[in-house]
Amino acid sequence: MKHIFQQGTNNDAPVLLLLHGTGGTEESLLGLASIISPESAVLSVRGNVLENGMPRFFRRLAEGVFDEKDLISRTEELRDFIENAAAEYHFNARNIVAVGYSNGANIAGSLIFHYKDILKGAVLHHPMVPRRGIDLPGLEGFPVFIGAGSNDPICPPAETEELAVLLEKAGASVSVHWEQYGHQLTRTEVDAAAAWFDKHFKA
Repeated sequence: MKHIFQQGTNNDAPVLLLLHGTGGTEESLLGLASIISPESAVLSVRGNVLENGMPRFFRRLAEGVFDEKDLISRTEELRDFIENAAAEYHFNARNIVAVGYSNGANIAGSLIFHYKDILKGAVLHHPMVPRRGIDLPGLEGFPVFIGAGSNDPICPPAETEELAVLLEKAGASVSVHWEQYGHQLTRTEVDAAAAWFDKHFKA
């Protein structure tokens, strides 16, 4: 997968796995990393699916309707890529925090839903429920930040609340931050994610 790896200044800090939204690239969220955890190494990935020329991490059948078979396959592909990247760049594959926006948050959510211990935590900006009707792995104490819009036309509040409940039922520790700027990712939302990160991952 096309990607950028940037070495961090603190080897104990979690590696940030950056996952862009539809139409983004591996460069789109680099600014978020410098705000959330400037000491961390960064693995920023470009999705392998194109929709009208715009990179995504998995196909969808319509707005808000995921191609579930492709989602499962692409989630496995991303998991394998993370493992290979950890070996190539010599970082701890069990010390990764995902930071995803929109489509990137959805593939991060799918990693959490499908694979235990692949991530140490997750920052999900405007995610949806990746899959329904499946048993989640045990997520006892797993920290998740969800940034959401109370007037988000793509990801309505009920979707956010359902995702939070599903994660909490599996044992995750979920923090939801609400904004009023639709699907837009704001600086105040990113600052809230940075404060959450400091609380959970800074010594």
